[in-house]
Amino acid sequence: MRIQDRHSVEGGRERVTLVPESLDDLWHLQYVLEPGDLVSGDTTRRIQRNDDQMRDTGGQREPMHVTIDVEEVEFHKFANRLRVGGVIEDCSREDQLGLHHTLNVEEREELTVEKVFKPDQNERLQEAVEATENPDVAVATVEEGQAHIHTVAQYGTEERARFTGTTGKGEYSRGRDELFDELSTALARMDVDAIILAGPGFTKQDALDHIEEEAPEVAKKISTVDTSGVGDRGVHEVLKRGAIDEVQEETRIAEEAEYIDELTARIAQGNKASYGPENVAEAAEFGAVETLLILDEKLREERGAEGEWEIDVDEVITQVERQGGDVTVFSSDFDPGQQLSNLGGIAALLRYRLE
Repeated sequence: MRIQDRHSVEGGRERVTLVPESLDDLWHLQYVLEPGDLVSGDTTRRIQRNDDQMRDTGGQREPMHVTIDVEEVEFHKFANRLRVGGVIEDCSREDQLGLHHTLNVEEREELTVEKVFKPDQNERLQEAVEATENPDVAVATVEEGQAHIHTVAQYGTEERARFTGTTGKGEYSRGRDELFDELSTALARMDVDAIILAGPGFTKQDALDHIEEEAPEVAKKISTVDTSGVGDRGVHEVLKRGAIDEVQEETRIAEEAEYIDELTARIAQGNKASYGPENVAEAAEFGAVETLLILDEKLREERGAEGEWEIDVDEVITQVERQGGDVTVFSSDFDPGQQLSNLGGIAALLRYRLE
């Protein structure tokens, strides 16, 4: 996500101009936007002209800039777009004011959002920005005699290192190990969550065996992919196969799964855990929440007209953050999110046990 401009406006609101740069960014925006927000962007709208009315052509589409008072937001993963629907508040054509319209927001399309940003929404925006600026996946490609390291961000790939060494085994094995040493050392210095080790033949497995022996902490982050080439060509093959998306998804699932495993273990032991809206709200009042776990879909529902909880979810989040606790929003797309849903969509790891 790229934030172009951000400033305060009246009523405690902020106006933020941003550019989503990936499908992930559009997914993040689904949970930032809510009814009552103002969203502005370029669009096209079918306009019925006087001369068209006689021919029943349905009118022609005209480009225009609109500001919508948001009523609904839908993320369409397979269409690569976010649909933001509502009533036109401002427009380059006055005759369109008050009519309903849907903005189809796609990657790299600028839009402006005006709203009172809640803490977790600001956090989600920041996560999206940091995901662009700080790549969290590296791709190492290796074959006999050479190795490359690329970083992968939402805006593309970049080669960070290139190594060459002696080709072959046997009497040349020392030179080969030196190549693997350089690769291992460089990967250990990188601040990434996951590493994909790719290349043709068995060389990548030999490299992984070496890294497991010399840098086991680095090896834990590595998964392997077969490619026919290395360098830019090898990275292109990795991207084409969707391996980056799989690793990023697995990384997020693993983090959420750790929280769920810890939660269920504590529940089974009757120790320092709480779940369900009323119980969690009570724990927050006592300042006992160390980590608040909440499902993204429930969070959006409770902030809108569909909410069923008797608690104010935003008040609970604010209490937890003021008391130094962490807030983790789970994705409903993954299994840990489904497990959290079965526990009421909200739970907490506590600092101490509540009687």
